[in-house]
Parts: sequence; structure tokens; C-alpha cells
Amino acid sequence: MLETPVTIDFEEMLRTLRREGTPSRVHHMELFLDPEVQDAIDDRYGVSADLDRNDPQYGLKRYVALQRFLGYDHVSCTVEGIIIAFKLNVAEDTAEETREGGRNWMEEKSAVITNWEEFEKFDWPDVNNIRTEMLEFFEANLPDDMCVVGHCGHFCETLTWIMGYETLCYALYDQRDLVEAIRDKIWEIEKATIEALLQFERVRAIWGSDDMGFKTGLMISAADIREFVLEGHKKLARMAHDAGRLYLLHACGNLSDIMDDLIDDVKIDAKHSFEDTIEPVTDSKRAYGDRLSLIGGIDVNFLCLADEPAIRKRVRETLETCQPGGGYLLGTGNSVANYIPVDNYLTMLDEGRKFS
Repeated sequence: MLETPVTIDFEEMLRTLRREGTPSRVHHMELFLDPEVQDAIDDRYGVSADLDRNDPQYGLKRYVALQRFLGYDHVSCTVEGIIIAFKLNVAEDTAEETREGGRNWMEEKSAVITNWEEFEKFDWPDVNNIRTEMLEFFEANLPDDMCVVGHCGHFCETLTWIMGYETLCYALYDQRDLVEAIRDKIWEIEKATIEALLQFERVRAIWGSDDMGFKTGLMISAADIREFVLEGHKKLARMAHDAGRLYLLHACGNLSDIMDDLIDDVKIDAKHSFEDTIEPVTDSKRAYGDRLSLIGGIDVNFLCLADEPAIRKRVRETLETCQPGGGYLLGTGNSVANYIPVDNYLTMLDEGRKFS
């Protein structure tokens, strides 16, 4: 498996995202690979065998080696300090639970901020604590044919994490000024994050990650999504574009009510996260593939259950529809979760290589 060689070329990947013509090969992108998947691939193929495990930078070097081995033209990264501290603050106070297999869930009724007193007492991250050690490493050591995709942009997610989904829904009606205040705090953090990311030349795209919906609709009304979520993404996209970078968006859920907003107002360059029960990526390509690029779309549930011939057929059919003219990167519908059989994931990659 993965016998067909690929040429790493982030410039062509970016041209593909700009829809500047059919690329010479299929390019890939994932939001992330779970650690268990990375470990399984490393163990099977010995990707990090030549690296010194005592090297303080072993983890970053291993990550680069894995990305290259799998055929990715980029690494993903964000700042350190405030983002991590922010999530830890939320997780601590909401007693985040861990499911078997290392996957988490948030209690929708729990919240750390339900009123103004809790807002004032909350230990908001200090944006002056931003650290960029990983970005600095990639800036100095990443191979010339790879780039960095910088991650930020968690407006809807953070609102639901910090208030609890149920509390947020009530607050949008009877404590709207509190929701506005929390949104403004989130913007301070996201603004500082993207400003730090854009300082690094190797960061060639910004990837906003913000789940906004579920199977049949948005988490909150389209009007509230526009006010409390899309305005933030619009500002981030403008900052990215002004700096000559692309702005990608990962967002789970049925976003049909705001797709025109995302394309024409926020001006995202590419959309990620597709689920067959909402809209197969091939249908999305036909609907608005001439207006933005698409990433992924090989449904996660399908990858979990299908056999090798079915996966290869699905990948070929997806590429036959999405590859011509550019504007498509192959990948899963969401991420390479630890419950996807590793062989099925590798089959998807391998068929992409063969298609090239």
C-alpha cells in the first residue's frame, strides 16, 4: 500500500485550492490524525526509525516525517499558551468527560459562565502569553516543498463550550448582552492568534475550525450565527487575505442556510467537513464548486464500514467529479479518527495516488 510515489509540492496544493486548474496529482488534507493512527502507521512502516527519540524536537520531526510519508504538502499548527489555556479552563470547569478510546464529549447543560458574576470571575487567558515555539521550529526546519496551515477561529464552538449549549440558547433570548461580551472576549483571543500566525512566512493558509450545526440545521438561528459567529470569521478571512493567505473553514453540520454568507460575505476559500447524510461532497461540488474549493468528503462512517473495493470505487468516483479544474483536496469527511481502520484510511490515500 502507498507504493505509488508522490511529489510534495505545497505551491501546487495552494493553486489547487485557488481553482487554478487540474493539478498534476491528487493532493490531500486532513483536519488531524488521531495519535493512535499516527502511532500505528509509524509502527508499521518505521517512519521515525532514523530519528533520535532523545532529541527535544523529536515529536515535531516525527510529525513532519509522517506528513511527508503520507503525501501531505503541509503541517498544521497553531500558537501555544492562550488557546491551550483557554480550553483547559473550560474543560476544568465543565468537568469534561473522557469516553473509552480517548475521545471527549461536553455536557450540554454544564457551563462556566451563565451570568455576569461568573463572567467577571472567569480566568480569561492573557493574550500576552502567546507562545510560538512550534511555529518557530517549522519556520526554520520545514522542508522547502512544504508549508504550514495555521489553525484558529473557534467562535460558535467556544460559545457552546463556555456557556453550555442549552444555556447559550436561553441566553440569546434573555441575556444577549452577556453573549455579546463573551463573543468579544473570544474575538480578542482569535485576533491575537491570527496576528501571531501571520508573522510566519511559512504559514500559507489559515484554517478556521468551528462546528456550527447538526444533521438538519444550525446550532442556533441563521441570524444569530451571522451576528455572533460569521462576523468573527469574516474578520479573520479579511486579515488572512490582506496578508496574501487563504482562509479555509472546517465546520460540521448542515450549513445550507448560510452557505451564500460563507462564500459571498465571509469569503472563505475552501469548505471542509462533509457527511453523506447531510450532503455528499460530490453534490456540494455540483452546487457551488465553481465558487469555492472543497476538502475531504470521504464519509467517516463509510470508511469505518466499507471494504477495500468499495473504498477504491468511492474515491475514484469522487475524484472523477471533484478533481477536474482544481478546487478539491482528497480526505475524510471530518478527520482520521482512532476508530477508522488504519487499512481503510491508507486505501483511501493509495487510491488517490493511483488516480494521479
